[in-house]
Amino acid sequence: MTTKPGPLFQPLARDALSQQIAKMLTDAIVSGKLKPGARVAESVIAKEFGVSRAPVREAARLLESAGLLVSHANRGFFVRTIDAEDLDSLYELRLCIEREAAARVVREGKVAGIIDRLRAQIEDMVGMSEENQLILQIGVDLQFHRLIVESSGNKRFLAAFDKLASEIQACTAMIETVFDEPGLVARNHYLIIDALLSGDEDEARAALDYHIGVARETVVGRFRKLEAEEAAKR
Repeated sequence: MTTKPGPLFQPLARDALSQQIAKMLTDAIVSGKLKPGARVAESVIAKEFGVSRAPVREAARLLESAGLLVSHANRGFFVRTIDAEDLDSLYELRLCIEREAAARVVREGKVAGIIDRLRAQIEDMVGMSEENQLILQIGVDLQFHRLIVESSGNKRFLAAFDKLASEIQACTAMIETVFDEPGLVARNHYLIIDALLSGDEDEARAALDYHIGVARETVVGRFRKLEAEEAAKR
């Protein structure tokens, strides 16, 4: 006898509903609970949240603007499906943003104000890698990089980073094992800290070039492998 699964979401209080729903849908997507290609049924989600369909629809439109959902005429909203080439483009954009954000943090003398928080986030990543908490580790990893971008003071950098980070996190949630040695990857963030502390803008850029380059090669490579396996099944 099979047990009927419980609802994915719980009812919400009626304030800032669309923003709350958008946040919870985002969490479901980046954690892998809502898979790429999955239909986001307004009526089902509205019932689980205990709200009307209007704030669910508005939340879906917000996530469509953020690149996490796509809409199809007469069919509704679906979790966006991304391919390896598109993911590679996301990493290329991320690299452009982060390397210049890091250089700006060094140039404007803002390293000292964030260094303790950066170190604390690395320790969190290391601990999560030891407990095999991949999704949480990816989230903290992106928080580490977001802190650097935010500290650069360039609001355009931050807005672009936030948009692409959600997409990257949603993609990596699809891969059971992103890196063979997640603990080593976590500790490699210390190389970025060393570069920031050097006071050399070019060294900061080089550290981000290397760090994001490795992630780009690994994650995009896994996606290409998955795509090849799917193509072989057809």
